[in-house]
Amino acid sequence: MRKYLVLAALLACTAEAQNRSGLEFASEEIRRLQASDAENPGMLWVDQGAKLFAQKCASCHISMKGVATRYPAVENGRIVTLEAKVRHKEAFAYESDELLALTAYIANQSRGMPIKVNPPAEKLDIGRKAYYSRRGQMNLACAHCHEQNWGKHLGAETLSQGQPNGYPAYRLEWQKMGSLERRIRACMFGLHAELPPYGSDTMLELELFLVWRANGLPIETPAVRR
Repeated sequence: MRKYLVLAALLACTAEAQNRSGLEFASEEIRRLQASDAENPGMLWVDQGAKLFAQKCASCHISMKGVATRYPAVENGRIVTLEAKVRHKEAFAYESDELLALTAYIANQSRGMPIKVNPPAEKLDIGRKAYYSRRGQMNLACAHCHEQNWGKHLGAETLSQGQPNGYPAYRLEWQKMGSLERRIRACMFGLHAELPPYGSDTMLELELFLVWRANGLPIETPAVRR
């Protein structure tokens, strides 16, 4: 039994060692933007989040360091994202600047720390099934791009592993910050697939699996992506 436990641990370490942030597939300009807090446009949201946190959260919470490394989590049988935690007292609209700012600020407090999510197997398996399921008129799964073909070129872009360790992130195509859920929905739209509502179980299950898949990668929020 001990032999199998050691083997499982080695396989887990190997999987984590092969995880590569989207930053590795980005241009030099994007890397420079992300590396400089003075130039990174996502820091505007982090600064706004710091002010909102002082107004709305600081009376109960002091340090947020390490919090973002643990989310999404499963609480009382339900998947809870960092956004949902922020919304539990004040229902900010999905993708609102307020919600993005607060989550960006909280995640930024864990910047450089490794993701460590450990969901129950049954929840993880649902998200895993969604990740490998074909969808939309393109009849493709997430794995076709981000597991089987990462590193290859699709037009002018290099396919990344689709790791979510920088979200909420500033995307040049959006010209603003956006959540991981928005990025997943953009992929689904590109596949001409039906888009579930924001915060639906379908989206939460897939998000949970994606973040679990990124275990060991450091949080980069606010990341900059194309």
